[in-house]
Amino acid sequence: MSDIFSRIEHSRTADEVVQQIESLILEGVLRAGDRLPGEREMAKQFDVSRPILRDALKVLEGRGLMVSRHGGGTHVADVIGQVFSKPVMELIVSHRKAAADYLEYRREIEGLAAEYAAKRATAEDLALLDRIMARMEAAHRHADFREEAEIDVEFHHAVGECAHNIILLHTLRSCYRLLSDGVFQNRLIVFTQPAAREALLAQHQAIHRAVVAGDPAGARKAAMDHISYLERAMAEAERSGDWQRVSRLRLRQRMDDEEADRKRP
Repeated sequence: MSDIFSRIEHSRTADEVVQQIESLILEGVLRAGDRLPGEREMAKQFDVSRPILRDALKVLEGRGLMVSRHGGGTHVADVIGQVFSKPVMELIVSHRKAAADYLEYRREIEGLAAEYAAKRATAEDLALLDRIMARMEAAHRHADFREEAEIDVEFHHAVGECAHNIILLHTLRSCYRLLSDGVFQNRLIVFTQPAAREALLAQHQAIHRAVVAGDPAGARKAAMDHISYLERAMAEAERSGDWQRVSRLRLRQRMDDEEADRKRP
């Protein structure tokens, strides 16, 4: 991990260290599972004594933001984007309407995130977005739909970070967490359809272009159009799955009937 901590200029106390690390977590710079540098290196970056640093890490652990692993250093706890509790996630999985409501909600907040990103993205933000877009295009050329699906989520994460709104960032992360936890597995079906893959790539490219161009209205429209397309594609994939299931059952029933007819005297 590079030098992400800033030298504390005035009162070098544990509270100052705690506040800076908390801000880095809130802003999405430090992510769940990230390992902090060693004690000596961190104390040097903050320009505080090691006892002060230890006190700060103890406070952060007490607040559930850090975890220490024996022989494995200190890591950021898995607290980012946990808006949905486990019981609520299980309810979402078991109710079909939840998938439609999920996309309806995402369409609105992703539109807002893209709009803010087009207004606020820094040169560094855009460089990161460019790299993700290049990887997405490479995965598309190789027809690796699973990697495309993973980079899809990463791309939307990055747009959310470019928006520079803490509440929006964590709300979006909670939405994407449902995807990474496999709550909406039928989204992968969309990536197996060649026409859909082409359309999805073009939609991500449109969002990317609008954010890079600093076009808030265009970015919002591109993001919302993308989710509207996903709504239609997932509904179609689900219908196709139902049609195939019914067709298989119908064929099996007909075959059973024919077999029974042959056995009749």
